[in-house]
Order: sequence, then structure tokens, then C-alpha cells
Amino acid sequence: MSTEPSETGDAEPRRRRLPIAFEAPGFGRLSTAWVFTNLGDSALYLMVAVWVKQFTGSDVAAAFVFVALGLPAILAPFIGMIADRMSRKRLLVANNVAMALIVLSMLLVSGPDHLWLIYVVIFLYSAGGYVTAAAQSGIIRGMLRDDQLASGNGVLSTIDNGLRLVSPLIGTALYVMFGAHAVVLLTAACFAVCAVVLIGLPVRDAAPERTESRGYLRELVAGFEHLGRVVPLRRLTIAIAVAFGATGLMNVIIFPALDAMKADAAAIGWLVPLQGVGALVGGILSATLVTKLGEGRAAAFGLVMLALGSMLLPLGSLPLAACGMVIAGFGIPITVVGFSTMRQRLTPDALQGRTAAAANVSLNLPQTVVSIVGAGLLAVADYRLLIWVTVAAVLIGAALAAMARTTTTPRPDEGLPGNGATGEAAA
Repeated sequence: MSTEPSETGDAEPRRRRLPIAFEAPGFGRLSTAWVFTNLGDSALYLMVAVWVKQFTGSDVAAAFVFVALGLPAILAPFIGMIADRMSRKRLLVANNVAMALIVLSMLLVSGPDHLWLIYVVIFLYSAGGYVTAAAQSGIIRGMLRDDQLASGNGVLSTIDNGLRLVSPLIGTALYVMFGAHAVVLLTAACFAVCAVVLIGLPVRDAAPERTESRGYLRELVAGFEHLGRVVPLRRLTIAIAVAFGATGLMNVIIFPALDAMKADAAAIGWLVPLQGVGALVGGILSATLVTKLGEGRAAAFGLVMLALGSMLLPLGSLPLAACGMVIAGFGIPITVVGFSTMRQRLTPDALQGRTAAAANVSLNLPQTVVSIVGAGLLAVADYRLLIWVTVAAVLIGAALAAMARTTTTPRPDEGLPGNGATGEAAA
């Protein structure tokens, strides 16, 4: 791309070097839909964990809400296949309609006897998130140029994490004033509005063009194959899987940590918004950091921030824990935007759904397994030890992420299964 001054001065080449994702047709509508998705999302799952904790009195029962959130990772390859075989816009619309109806079923919950229904709904609700991720990845890749991806992912990450600042507060207020069913109604309404917004998304309505003809099993695992074949993607996936996997311990120690700080379980309703403060700043800066540092190094920087924030949690001080949540929140979107941008940029359209799904499995399944193990370890290990184990693993992940970098932009078909590309040239 030429960097010579244009006839209108330096403003134009600067805009080309640092493009704005909203210049792409349809990105504004996609962002609006993302607002409604995340408004209900952040309000619901935290409320459900507190709800379970309060009507069972069990830390383990509450922790298994997060386990139910992670288990749909086993379905992600099948979901990714669907996203690569049908209209992604239609899939997003249908998924949001289904999520609205599924969430509404929690209106039937009235006490501990319905605990099973909560877990089933959270499982299906989480599976719907994988559908959104797989379909949306392909839509974003088709909507934005390579040099717009960091900007677009930064915007969506800012919306996601910014709403973590207000959604839990809204959810907590509704929960305290009107009960859990009010939060359920809010979430269902958000999914319904999102479906309506997405109907008008100006993207092609046809299924992605199939470029390979292989057996079903080979196509099913093609996303994992791609992540493993392209060297920078392999390195960054392993790095973040190690780091985010370890944070599964944080999901199960949050309530014991609050007890040690003499804080009520409902305090999670304002601690997570504090994480959103940091995440909002991190999301805003993520595109700039990814552009300047490169995807791998930006992800490594974000993981270091996550580790530093986590170090403040086992000190038994609620104010220090609050500061830690802000610092950790700052790092998370930078890591996610770095990884998402590299993955989308180095993946052809026909594999976007499966590679997004494979990435979600690679990052979320370890976290779920660690959450399950951590729930058992709570009975025999001090929660502070689990936090320090998390910090060490996140720092290891940061070191690995720093080694995942690219020096070239691949051709659109580079990395396709069967074409002999290995991604080594970009390592």
C-alpha cells in the first residue's frame, strides 16, 4: 500500500494506515446487535451464579454454573461446521430467536428443586454463544479488510467489555428489586431485539462457498487442523489456552475469596463492573496496541496485565481486589483482540466458522476442565494457592504469546487444507 502523500495532504494516507471499521457497510448494524447481545449476556450469567448460591448456600453448586457455561465447547466443532455450511446471517437470526425462548424457560424456576433446569438452560445458552461466535467471525472477515480487522475487533471488544460495566449493575438492581425473573425477561428481550436488528444486515445471504471435498470427519476437524498448521496461530493458541485455562480456577475461588474479605456474595455484582472499567480502556486501546506491537506481542502484554491484576486477589483486601479486577480487565480485551485478529486474518472464508469454533474449544475447554478440577480442590486446598497457580500459568502463557508473530500477510487461499501451505513463511 502506498504511503506517499495524496493531493489532499497527509490525512488520507493516515486514514488508510489506521482505518475505521465503521467505514465498512453494515458494521454499524452488526455493532448495534452486539450491544443487545452483551447487554443481556453480562446481566444473566452472574445473576444465575448468585441465585444458585443464595438458594442452595453451596459454593460448589454456584461454581457449577460456570462449568455448565463451559461444557458446550464439546459441541463447537459441529456448530462451526454449520456456520460454514449455511447462511451466517440466517443462522445468527435463528440463534437469537432460540436463545430468547430458552432463557424464558427459567421463569419456571422457583427454588432448589429446579436447579437442574438452570444448568440445562445455561448449557444451551452457552451453546448459543458458540453459534454467534462461529457465524459472526465469518461475517466480520467478509465485511472488513485485513487492515480493518484490529479496528473492528477492538470496537466489538469495547462494546462487550464496556457493557460488563453496566449490565451486572442493571442485573443486580433488577435482581434485588424484582427478583431473578426480571433479569430473565431483560435477557430474553435483548436476544429478541438483536434478532430483529440482524435481519437487515447487508451481507450476502448465501452459504459460504465450499472449497474442499473431504470426508465428514476431516471437514469437522478442519478448524483444529488449520490452527495447528499455521505456525503463528498454533503458538498463540497454545499460549492463550495455557493462560485462560488456568483462569478456570478463578471461577471457583471467587466466592471463597469474597468470604475471606468479609464480603457478601452479591459483591460480585459490582466487582465485575470494575473489571469492565479496565476492559473498556483496554478495548479502546486494543486496536492501536495490536497495530503497533503486532498480534502476538499485544496478546502477551494483555496476559501480563491479567497476571498482575490476579496477584492482588489473594491478599484478603476488598479494595486491593477491586484494583486487581481493573488491571486484569484491562489486559483481557487486548489479548482477545490480538488473537481474534490473527485468526481471522490467517483464515480463509470457507474455514472461518470452524476455525472460530476450534479456537473457542481450544481456549474454553481447558478453562472448563480446570473449573471442574478446581471445584474439587476447594475442599482440600486454600483458595490463595489456587490463585498463585493461576498467576504462574498466565505468565507462562505471556512468554509463549510473545513468540507468536507474523511478518507477512497471507494470500486469501493460504492455509487451506490440501493446498500444501504450512504457514511457516509467516512464522
